[in-house]
Amino acid sequence: MIWIGGGHDLTFPFVRGAVAAVAPVHMVYFDPHLDVRDEAGSGMPFRRLVEAGCVRGMTIHGFQALANSAEHVRWFQAHGGRVSDLSPEDPWPDEPTAVSLDLDVIDQAFAPGVSAMNPCGWTPAQAERWVAAAGRNPRVRCFDMMELSPPN
Repeated sequence: MIWIGGGHDLTFPFVRGAVAAVAPVHMVYFDPHLDVRDEAGSGMPFRRLVEAGCVRGMTIHGFQALANSAEHVRWFQAHGGRVSDLSPEDPWPDEPTAVSLDLDVIDQAFAPGVSAMNPCGWTPAQAERWVAAAGRNPRVRCFDMMELSPPN
């Protein structure tokens, strides 16, 4: 299943529905932000997926420490989260996986229409390598691409 568009908060209902038959899954996401806030909004989907029993582990790529609070880092790590420095060619989790691409992982020079512009993000080629690797992985159950905000 593929979902394109909307705020990252929409990852919660999409992934919850898409993986219902195989949950819990491992969550792989590309984002400079952990998105584990307690309050509702685009910064909360991964906390809600863990709390709902849909996700049992998380791996984030593109993480930027200065864009996240210490409280969120502690919560993330305490709930099976890890910051990855692997490449798309390295082994992926050996279990059913959900994947989310937050477009603000891409540098603002290439993605000026995202909701949270990133001055230190990935090139489009980096994002393309990860998306292609997700597409080749038979364990990926669903994929979303979020946070495009053309008026920005």
